[in-house]
Amino acid sequence: MPLTSGSTLVDIAFRTGLVYLALLLGLRLTGKRQAGQLTPFDFLLLLLLANAVQNAMTGPDTSLTGGLVAAGTLFAANMIVAWVVRRSKNAQKLVEGNPTILIRHGKILTQNLAREGITIDDLLRSLREHGVETVEEVRSAILEVDGSVSVLKEDEFPRTERPHHRIRGIPRRTA
Repeated sequence: MPLTSGSTLVDIAFRTGLVYLALLLGLRLTGKRQAGQLTPFDFLLLLLLANAVQNAMTGPDTSLTGGLVAAGTLFAANMIVAWVVRRSKNAQKLVEGNPTILIRHGKILTQNLAREGITIDDLLRSLREHGVETVEEVRSAILEVDGSVSVLKEDEFPRTERPHHRIRGIPRRTA
């Protein structure tokens, strides 16, 4: 089974699986963003990645069969990862990560923003989308694993309640 020239269908499936795992790791390391939040730079990166990894997956085999094997391998790998994530909390944390608290009691946790690659402008935009005018109005803002930001306002809860304590699975990182 040569990997450089004269690729067999097994070679294509193997290389495609490796590319899938490498891209999964790369996307996991680059942070959380929703598709709707992609900047032009993010979109350009996705297009260039797709073009760059195409040859790594199929090699010199540009046949329809080679392309179908690569596509089938990607679908299968995605289904396997989704199946494992549904059945294992550890795998879910590894693949998807954990929610991250960005604001607690009106104070921005700048270390958490930096760790997640979120700018103050991104955060303020998310707050405006939730109808929040000032950071002080926010009891907690949480970056979810899908890249969305959940906002709990101060006036929604009596002072005795702590909503972030009621939400399971959010680590208590305070920066």
